[in-house]
Amino acid sequence: MDRTLLQKLLKWKNSKYRKPLILKGVRQVGKTWLLKEFGRQYYENTAYFNFDESPEYQQFFETTKDVGRILQNLMLASGQKISPGTTLIVFDEVQDCPNVINSMKYFCENAPQYHIACAGSLLGIALAKPSSFPVGKVDFMQVEPMTFTEFLMANNDINLARYIQEIDTLSPIPDAFFNPLCEKLKMYYVTGGMPEPVLMWTQERDVEAMQTALSNIISAYERDFAKHPDVREFPRISMIWKSIPSQLARENKKFLYKAVKEGARAREYEDALQWLVDANLVKKIYRSTAPGLPISAYDDLSAFKIYMADVGLLRRLSLLSPTAFGEGNRLFTEFKGALSENYVLEALIGQFEATPRYWSQNNPPYEVDFIIQRENDIIPVEVKAESNTTAKSLKKYKEKFGNKIRIRVRFSLDNLKLDNDMLNIPLFLADETDRLIGIALNEISSHIQ
Repeated sequence: MDRTLLQKLLKWKNSKYRKPLILKGVRQVGKTWLLKEFGRQYYENTAYFNFDESPEYQQFFETTKDVGRILQNLMLASGQKISPGTTLIVFDEVQDCPNVINSMKYFCENAPQYHIACAGSLLGIALAKPSSFPVGKVDFMQVEPMTFTEFLMANNDINLARYIQEIDTLSPIPDAFFNPLCEKLKMYYVTGGMPEPVLMWTQERDVEAMQTALSNIISAYERDFAKHPDVREFPRISMIWKSIPSQLARENKKFLYKAVKEGARAREYEDALQWLVDANLVKKIYRSTAPGLPISAYDDLSAFKIYMADVGLLRRLSLLSPTAFGEGNRLFTEFKGALSENYVLEALIGQFEATPRYWSQNNPPYEVDFIIQRENDIIPVEVKAESNTTAKSLKKYKEKFGNKIRIRVRFSLDNLKLDNDMLNIPLFLADETDRLIGIALNEISSHIQ
């Protein structure tokens, strides 16, 4: 399988400002595979050290800060050759090894000629702890589930992947591409982007094995809940996690603690929810009060929505059967379009630096699904899980903030189209949002001139 992150890793390798790299991402998202594949393709050899399989290696980092001695001990103990520049050194499962993480400072300062990458499960939790951390001495890279485009490539639909990447005008997509892309997107909703379920479908065409792979990932996450330092938080984390499908099944998807447990209060569950956020298992999207810069300055911290890291995991946790794949557009519309919103959010997070927000008002009730910051533009985004759509909330948003809105974006099953300032993007083109908005803004500017 091909991951576009390999190109980002290559840029890191060739950068004259390269620092030791820390890969973050949920368990089983493919961090280890990515680093091993990167080493195979672009280095003479890879020296791989797994601190879960071989915890004795941790001792080398406890007794000295001298990176020369650390590397010498690792080479002697493992029999692996390490050469500056031509060896990729991979430290895996470092989440419980603060001395290994802290040593990155000394590698950065005293041995920058060595290429080092670290990975681990629940690293977000480890890095949130106030232990000694090499601030400013490491590069970070986030590994998210496979995108829809990567799914197409894994499924050997290279022509479809290339087509969507080469769209350079806002003219309608021909049916010869539109219809198969809709069908492939349904399948992506079923599998999600975690590498093992994708592999079970794209290589084996085995729905049962794909279902099992998703169930096993969910079980592994649920076992991780017990790793919270306060054992009392375990049931609370589990209850929030299991409440996500019901939270997203409502028309108003604002997170409600009472949907977790009757009478639940925020202060009882805040730490549990933050654990899930730090673990990258859920995405927390705050309500925005107005389209201003920076987007974070207008957060209403008392109101937020939560989504899952992967659309396939959401589908599996919701116990929605893969048979819905064959029932028209049911997958797109299932429980108030929650799968479509989750999928679009994943695509947006991969393209824009600032985490998306959402906007809502109560009387009368309106909600814009997402607000994104693209350069110096704040752009409202609506997700419609069908075709022939109206966008009442986008209309209301423009009435309220008209002079600040250059463009509005709607995702739906309608075709690609720019109508005045309204850009309709077919759901299967979500990976190209940033590029398509750029094309649309150029068109809008040329009309104004």
